[in-house]
Amino acid sequence: MTDKIIELLKNSGADAWEVTDTCTEGWEFYFIGHRLDQNRVRDVEHIEVIVHRKLDDGKYLGSASQEIAPTATEAEAKKIIDDLYERASYVKNPYYELNKKPVKGVDENFDPQQMAKDYIEAMQQIPETSGEDINSYEIFAENCKRRYVNSEGIDVTISYPSSTVEVVVNARNEEHEIELYRMYTAGTCDRENLVKEISDTLKYGKDRLVAKPTPSVGKAAVLFPTQDSVQIYEWIVDKMMASVKYREMSDWEIGKAICNDVKGDTFTISAVKELANSSKNFPVDAEGAEVRDMDIIKNNVPVSYWGGVQFRNYLGVEDSFIATNFKAEGGKLSESEIRTGTYLEPVEFSDFSVDIFTGEIAGEIRLAYWHEGDKVTPVCGGSVTGTLTELISDVKLSKELRQYDNYLVPSVIKIENVTIAGA
Repeated sequence: MTDKIIELLKNSGADAWEVTDTCTEGWEFYFIGHRLDQNRVRDVEHIEVIVHRKLDDGKYLGSASQEIAPTATEAEAKKIIDDLYERASYVKNPYYELNKKPVKGVDENFDPQQMAKDYIEAMQQIPETSGEDINSYEIFAENCKRRYVNSEGIDVTISYPSSTVEVVVNARNEEHEIELYRMYTAGTCDRENLVKEISDTLKYGKDRLVAKPTPSVGKAAVLFPTQDSVQIYEWIVDKMMASVKYREMSDWEIGKAICNDVKGDTFTISAVKELANSSKNFPVDAEGAEVRDMDIIKNNVPVSYWGGVQFRNYLGVEDSFIATNFKAEGGKLSESEIRTGTYLEPVEFSDFSVDIFTGEIAGEIRLAYWHEGDKVTPVCGGSVTGTLTELISDVKLSKELRQYDNYLVPSVIKIENVTIAGA
């Protein structure tokens, strides 16, 4: 069907076009406790078509997109393409050109059945007790294949594994019971990391049952040891995204430091072509551009913008791509050296967010540990807030790194002078 769509597009009058055909073979398992409730196998295909049309003598480029079912007839596909050509005239973006450089893909198969089996075996290794156990979990293991074709001569196919596990754990005592939810995404199953993550979650559930109210301490150091820290690195990476820069949501400039009077560690983050077991190891991005290793920010100084072809064109950025894997360098101290003094260590938020425009962080605490020297007290309630543009001049990054799917980052980040509101 994809080849038929391509022929229709060539004859449609469109000035440019793109087709993305994604096929996914997935194995799914749903458990209550460790008892299998149901399972199924999926084999699905999605074909997305984008039609581009020059407007006002080529000053603007209109675009419209829609999926075409792989079961559609040729007449149905032609009608959709004709409609897209008409709809493209309603949008006026400054003109840009699609990627043209031919690239080489990777076409191989990954076994979702084996991936799912690895996850099931890993889940059976979780150390449970009568007070903390697994309520339920769901496993999604996929072998994905994506073909991208455009009117500029790119026709490339890549394949990659993707897997997700959703877990609900319970902790209880004589007075009450709570549950915690987790979702883990990766390429294939990393047994050791999964067992550690869920074991830690069971401990968090146990500590949550005896947690005291978070004290109101005003400003203090906050240490982020979990996946929530990734959002801090995402904020830095997104500030260097071409679309964010073009829309004036970032005032960062190439070659100009993002902050002054640095008291702690600086940030060095790179886009990398491949990370072990990432679910986003794409040799080619979604628009047919070749992916490679590239510095984004080095010692707090922006180096490269990255992103989709449209906004790269607008900024005049050449030879870049949509980055999907990122690696942040560690700091000068080990994690044990950073874990000293008085600080708050949140491990469970009801939500944690970083505003892309302002850099404001906010998180409502469900469980944290208040450290005063050797004394550690589980606490809950209250919140942490602050503005990263003001805080990143005084941070400590651990030498040790930890991977969360497509991000490899320091295992802990400690930020000074964060505002802590008590319960």
